[in-house]
Amino acid sequence: MAEEMRVLLEYADKIDPESAEEYVKVGGYVGLEKARKMESNDLIQEVKSSGHRGRGGAGFNVGLKWSFVPKNAEIKYVVCNLDEGEPGTYKDRIICEKNAQALLEGMAICGTAIGSKQGYIYCRGEYPSIVKLLKNAIQSAQKLGVLGDFNIEVRMGAGAYVCGEETALIESIEGHRGEPRFRPPFPGVAGLWGEPTVVNNVETLASLPYILTNGSAWFAGIGAAKYPGTKIITLTGDAVNTTFFEVPTNYILRDVIYKLGGGVKGGKKLKAVQVGGTSGAFIPEQNLDTQIDYDSMGAIGAALGSGAVFVMDETRDIVDIVTRISKFFEHESCGKCNPCREGTFRCREIMEKINSGKASSKDIDNILLLTRVMQKAAFCGLGQASPIPIQSTIKHFAHEYYRKII
Repeated sequence: MAEEMRVLLEYADKIDPESAEEYVKVGGYVGLEKARKMESNDLIQEVKSSGHRGRGGAGFNVGLKWSFVPKNAEIKYVVCNLDEGEPGTYKDRIICEKNAQALLEGMAICGTAIGSKQGYIYCRGEYPSIVKLLKNAIQSAQKLGVLGDFNIEVRMGAGAYVCGEETALIESIEGHRGEPRFRPPFPGVAGLWGEPTVVNNVETLASLPYILTNGSAWFAGIGAAKYPGTKIITLTGDAVNTTFFEVPTNYILRDVIYKLGGGVKGGKKLKAVQVGGTSGAFIPEQNLDTQIDYDSMGAIGAALGSGAVFVMDETRDIVDIVTRISKFFEHESCGKCNPCREGTFRCREIMEKINSGKASSKDIDNILLLTRVMQKAAFCGLGQASPIPIQSTIKHFAHEYYRKII
């Protein structure tokens, strides 16, 4: 299995991503037309039946998430998460650059399902060109009349990693400091400005037009049974082909690297692969035959996350890489809770001590204990996930740590 399966990216570079007219000519907005002829419950059930699960990292059933929104609420919002702050991840940018109208259609389908007339796209601050592209795409769709009475606005973030978390993102849209909220209530009940809100990732929303157009059974029959559909993978690091691919979710990691990615640069051996972004686990070579679906990754102690695949060759210093990652998380912690604010600081401190050859085996024991506390006690996903690179590398590459200690 070496070929891509392009669904979201089928017409990449073949049509103008901003043009609603060109999108309609290749079958665009048919899914939205079908959705508008369905009852809300039937539309939600269709998405549930497809098995479509979130592509932002949590892997939650999309239709089920929508079903939590109260039917009787007068005001409801659809929010698209385009914060995409994970280093090495750019799949959502690619979707916007190649197929922006599918995102707009997906948001309108979601709005139809929950009874919302207003959508917001929260775009990371480092994507000014994407903001311009999306505004042009919205204008094109409005001019053609395909969005009907569903309105979409673009809001730009300020570069905070934590705003990838849905409640911190909502706080930011409201004009507040980007910090996660206490839950419950969840956004589906009380989100943006206190109103019921669905927050979905770009890839999650952009998949919806194809589900509605082709049917839930079609989508459910692609890839892994429990996590169907396709996944856009972004390949970085020491791979020959550092680019993006769209593949069915039963594709294995080894084929991503060696068939699509062309293997490791310079004919070197592979040391490790980090999947799911900077907070993802480091995977050794013996686990490369794992499918890239959410559950298969979880079974080996990893997470599919954003779909970023970071390849490291045999010359890379694992401890040094994890030390740099620990600095990143210390910098990006919002400081709201002690376990994350103090934990990321101490993790960076201990990792630097180990990396500089000044640590003892007791420091390794201490950092493992600290990361377990962070995972149990941190307020949001940042503090809970930031220890994963440390834990996974000590598990699979302990020798690299112990050769640096006193």
